[in-house]
Parts: sequence; structure tokens; C-alpha cells
Amino acid sequence: MARGEEFTEEIEEAFSNVEKLLNGMMKDRSVPRNIKRIAQEGINELSKEDETPGVIASNVIYLVDDLSQDPNIPFHARTTIYRILSLLENIKD
Repeated sequence: MARGEEFTEEIEEAFSNVEKLLNGMMKDRSVPRNIKRIAQEGINELSKEDETPGVIASNVIYLVDDLSQDPNIPFHARTTIYRILSLLENIKD
């Protein structure tokens, strides 16, 4: 990916880990479709190249944080969401 210099190796690694976690949620058959749809939006947000790392992380946190409040989400997926939030919360501009 041709991103700017503000995308350090740590940020790229965090985004990569978040993308893997979101992909895992999408492949999980016990996760409802509406949650998979939002996970796909998060993946799409991570691949944006015209935003700064802080903005991308903030947008994904906003999407995923709403998922954590969903009563239909399985417990193991909720744990994955908390892992995603912890990976992204330290990324700032």
C-alpha cells in the first residue's frame, strides 16, 4: 500500500491485525449478518489511503463500538470487538 510516512510500521501492523480480526468475524457462521456488514465497512475503512491513521482508527472505533452494544452479538465476537478497540485506541494523529 502506498501510504504516507505517518503510517509507521506499528500502525500498519495494528491495522493488519484489526483487519484479520474483522475477517474472522465475517467468516464466523454464528455472527449475525448485520454485524458482518459493519465488519465489512470497518475493513473498507482500513483500506482508505486518503485519510490519516488517526481518522481511520477513529472511524473504525466508531463502527465497532456500536457493535459492542448490540444484544445479538455472541460473547466470543464481543471479546474480538474489545481486542479491536484496544488495538486502535492508541493510534492518534
